[in-house]
Amino acid sequence: MPGRPRAGGSPRRGRRGPRAPQTRRERLRSALGWAVTAALVGVLVWFGWPSTLGGCTTLTIVSGRSMEPTYRTGDLVVSRCGTPRAGDVVVYTPPGLDRGRIIHRVVGGDAGDGWVIQGDNNDFLDPWRPHAEDVLGIARLHVPGLGRVASILLDPWAWASLLVVAAGVLLWPAPPAPPARPEPGGPAGELAPDGADATATVAP
Repeated sequence: MPGRPRAGGSPRRGRRGPRAPQTRRERLRSALGWAVTAALVGVLVWFGWPSTLGGCTTLTIVSGRSMEPTYRTGDLVVSRCGTPRAGDVVVYTPPGLDRGRIIHRVVGGDAGDGWVIQGDNNDFLDPWRPHAEDVLGIARLHVPGLGRVASILLDPWAWASLLVVAAGVLLWPAPPAPPARPEPGGPAGELAPDGADATATVAP
């Protein structure tokens, strides 16, 4: 009585060989990509490095009505360091108040005797006359309403919530993997060795 033939099949795929070396064009393209990325990062760092860390950029979220209609509460103003002139909107720290920050317009004065400052919506001058070392920057970019979003991102509780959510996603147990199915080419419960042919045989 002839024996029961084994299941036959084709040989398994062999392992991938070593990766082909990059051509000169591919190497040049990769180097160019890295150079462009480094340049973009450098430009962003140069423009975005805050004045509090020795840079030249100051981000201000407007609060109050003293600069309406030019700026409104919740607007974001980006200022850069420089020497202001009459008509420029500046961000300055009032002399004697280290933590205060005011964004108003220069209406007179000079760097030596101090600038004369006034809010666009005020009918009186600021009581301070800031000098060059008190001016953090001159307004260069205004984005209406973006300060509301930025204030949320600057809130430490918002970052703490994001970290908790990220930790929960990373630590959540993954679903169990399905049982491995035997590959064709070998008898039941046995896999064909890598690169070997599994042929059908018949008992005499």
